[in-house]
Amino acid sequence: MIGSKSLKNRATDLVLAVFLTLLATVMLYPMLYEVFVSFSEAGELVKSRGILLHPLGFTLDAYKIVFGIRDILTGYANTLFVMVFGLAVNLLMTSLGAYFLSRKADRVKLQKPIMLLILFTMYFSGGLVPSWLTVRNLGLYDTRWALILPTAVNTYNMILLTSYFRSIPESLEESVRMDGGGHFTILFRIVLPLSKPAMAVMFLYYGVSHWNSWFNAMIYLRDNSLYPLQLILRNILVEGSALNTNSFSVSAMNYEEMEKSVKAAMVVVSTIPFLLIYPFLQKYFRGGLMVGSLKE
Repeated sequence: MIGSKSLKNRATDLVLAVFLTLLATVMLYPMLYEVFVSFSEAGELVKSRGILLHPLGFTLDAYKIVFGIRDILTGYANTLFVMVFGLAVNLLMTSLGAYFLSRKADRVKLQKPIMLLILFTMYFSGGLVPSWLTVRNLGLYDTRWALILPTAVNTYNMILLTSYFRSIPESLEESVRMDGGGHFTILFRIVLPLSKPAMAVMFLYYGVSHWNSWFNAMIYLRDNSLYPLQLILRNILVEGSALNTNSFSVSAMNYEEMEKSVKAAMVVVSTIPFLLIYPFLQKYFRGGLMVGSLKE
């Protein structure tokens, strides 16, 4: 009887392992395909048909072309600016808002009405035109701050962080108050150090949002030198506005043959940096996945 159960468990584990392996392969292959194409020789790639399981030849010509485009490097610099300062603003403002909302209602005035006003923004917005007029009237139009300040706080993220803050024992805060500490001491010395998993989730949510964002830049920026990387890549990949023989030196290469490899290299260049960051945050991210299911 025990042996039959053990055999069933092993069979179930084997089926699950095969299924998850196939699922992981299906999800991972599109990225691997772009990597293989980006390192493939143009002539061999044109002749290829079907599934690509390895680079056809090996060349860095596509990456030389990509990094030879001045707009790409400028886009990287703009994206890093938005990432660094945007994340700083996001994490600070979201932490302050979540700390306020996580306090007991009898200690904070007007907490419930303010919470309702915050929740209101999740379902209703002013629309694109009022947002554009607000950005322009505040003097943010055609500046990189237009990509940071209007999105300083995401309501959903703040609610998640509020739930996590409420799970921290009040006894720790009471001990700080007894020693004469105020709200900033409690937040920066007690709450945030104990909220590393939740803050890692916020870092990834906001970071991915900034890294992938291109629509706000298209609306609020007029100067091409301020464009973030994703908007530049969108213009190249979708509109083909920069991917032509006059945009960079092709040096006797066949433009039509190189186009596919160059576009694949652009996809890899825009994706890999964040994939490299994730492993360093994974242990915190696992602990923060349940942040929204905490009992209040």
